[in-house]
Amino acid sequence: MSEVFSIRLRDSSAERLRSYATEVGEPVSRLAQRLIDEGLRMAAHPGIVFRSGPSGRRAALLRGPDVWEVVALLRSLDARGDAAVEEAAGWLGTPAAAIRHALGYYGEFPEEIEAEITANERATEGARASWSHQQSVIG
Repeated sequence: MSEVFSIRLRDSSAERLRSYATEVGEPVSRLAQRLIDEGLRMAAHPGIVFRSGPSGRRAALLRGPDVWEVVALLRSLDARGDAAVEEAAGWLGTPAAAIRHALGYYGEFPEEIEAEITANERATEGARASWSHQQSVIG
């Protein structure tokens, strides 16, 4: 569901929006909606930014990995609670506060992060299967 929302932009902002929409090949209205949504998410979750990549836009730590990578790492650790946060921070070379930022984002948007974890697991399985087939030929 969506709502029509009217907003007045400065000429310079409107021109930058149109120019960027052309650059990324996205309709102006969809780009504006995405930028507003991401801006609101970043305002609510300091330390989180959004990056583009082969898998699309995704939430990431300002100076670190994607949020899904942090969550997946935390799940793989034997430690729990604060000990897990500290261990993950050590593994990633990032402050424990950044790990908590990722957890805060995950807490609000778990479906988004779970989908990214699942997509990565599928890609990993596909790569393993491909490697196995290759090895069966050259064996």
